[in-house]
Amino acid sequence: MRQAEERQFQTFDQQTLFYRHWPATPGTVPSRAIVLFHRGHEHSGRLQHVVDELELPGVPMFAWDARGHGRSPGERGFSPSLAASVRDVDDFVRHASEVSGVPIDQITVIAQSVGAVLVSAWVHDYAPKIRGMVLASPAFQVKLYVPLARPGLRALEKLRGRFFVNSYVKAKFLTHDPERIASYDSDPLITRPIASHILLALYEAAERVVADAGAITVPTQLLISGADWVVHHAPQHAFFDRLGSAVKEKHVLEGFYHDTLGELDRKQAFDLIRGFLDRLYATPAPQPDYAIADRHGYTAHEYRTLQQTLPPLSPKAIYYGLTRLNMRSLGSLSHGIKLGLETGFDSGSTLDYVYRNQVQGHTPLGRLADRIYLDSIGWRGIRVRKQHLEQLIQDAAARLKESGESIRVVDIAAGHGRYVLDALAKVPDAEQILLRDYSPINVEAGGRLIAERGLGHKVSFVQGDAFDRASLSTLAPRPTLAIVSGLYELFPDNPPILASLKGLADAVPPGGYLVYTNQPWHPQLEMIARALTSHRDGKPWIMRRRTQAEMDALVEAAGFRKLAQRIDQWGIFSVALAQRA
Repeated sequence: MRQAEERQFQTFDQQTLFYRHWPATPGTVPSRAIVLFHRGHEHSGRLQHVVDELELPGVPMFAWDARGHGRSPGERGFSPSLAASVRDVDDFVRHASEVSGVPIDQITVIAQSVGAVLVSAWVHDYAPKIRGMVLASPAFQVKLYVPLARPGLRALEKLRGRFFVNSYVKAKFLTHDPERIASYDSDPLITRPIASHILLALYEAAERVVADAGAITVPTQLLISGADWVVHHAPQHAFFDRLGSAVKEKHVLEGFYHDTLGELDRKQAFDLIRGFLDRLYATPAPQPDYAIADRHGYTAHEYRTLQQTLPPLSPKAIYYGLTRLNMRSLGSLSHGIKLGLETGFDSGSTLDYVYRNQVQGHTPLGRLADRIYLDSIGWRGIRVRKQHLEQLIQDAAARLKESGESIRVVDIAAGHGRYVLDALAKVPDAEQILLRDYSPINVEAGGRLIAERGLGHKVSFVQGDAFDRASLSTLAPRPTLAIVSGLYELFPDNPPILASLKGLADAVPPGGYLVYTNQPWHPQLEMIARALTSHRDGKPWIMRRRTQAEMDALVEAAGFRKLAQRIDQWGIFSVALAQRA
């Protein structure tokens, strides 16, 4: 039995979570590591047998107690949001890498049930370069056994606010192993409640990850319990079928209950895991070619499909035709919708209006339409993106100040500049701020905003092409912090994006920083393509999503190294911080 060290680590919001660390055999210099994630309701102490039965003494292993579980603090079964828990995963794996001295690209993650959903969401949203992952009975769809349970939970939460749901699962439905059953029933650290908002968000995140599994390229082993009473099989098979991983394998363990790695005959599962790990580390890690993803990648087909005209009498064509008609008639009473129709729904003017989030419209009906418009999930995500931009811009400025470097900022597609000026308002040490945009309308509006705030002494706004490498390469003085927000998402081809990034890499000195955004997912992608117009000549606003892995690869190819990331709770908009190598 390997002995665990009991430790703690700090999350992004300064919570202190408990974890166990099983160091490698003394005298061993580990070349790889494993991070374990427990099932819902459980804790790291119940993974001791996993560490022992893997029989890998030279490999350091780590397992946490998730928020509100085991010996970690907080209300039992509670997390501020599922997105917070996913970010905790990112923090914990990075911490394990630091403690073990093993780079993240040599870490494998083994996760069960709810833990497997958190890990798959993390891999999808953050695109970490881990060596591989093993997912055991991921809880992509929990069996609730009550008709209309999800709508009922959602309605009840709206009526009474957050509440807790106790697990119905008995230990005898988790495993055939009598010792595991007895230990589960007597374990005082088992957490039976789960907060209603987390349960509902778990379903939503799982549906998104399963639908968009093609974005995941991490080598994956999926273990499915054949007689699972707790979760449905179909989403697990769909996830595997859609996985974009070049290395993937699926095994159905017949007769197994939900606790796949705690079943009576679990040797079958551990033999499969050890074999997968041996094969994983025996060959070089797959290297997808993201430079050609705009032509042959996962989202290229989706983009080409959105470009195709719908049959005139198809249900979709009729629906989106009525949507466009409604927006041009009743919708035009809304100031926001009218602005979008006039300038484009992706214009700097529209984004500035969305950032301000102040309802305007003609008549009460127009104001109601404007409120509904501003509350659409995409615009909510945009406003969260603004918050994340401010956080990472200030983070980069703090890093520059700590290293004694001057803070010189450039934003190459600033729109009206509101978000960057809001962020830099908390960075008084910024010596020079240069805002650029291709649109004269945005340059003029940004100039007025600078004047209103009395910032003309250190902020300038000029017209410039964000894709002109030569223009960016000769920026003077050289910026130590470059910002690109909401730009690359609007253009489907990768060569212009790479030219832009290389221009910034030419301008930013080593040690300087880049803050960039991405849109790896959008639930209304087709509606936007069929009903909304772009600022570019009023054409349909058709976007090609870039997976986070693709966007990060382009940034790395230009000469930057990703350090940190933020993403909204719906997985729509990410903001990342990278450093010039």
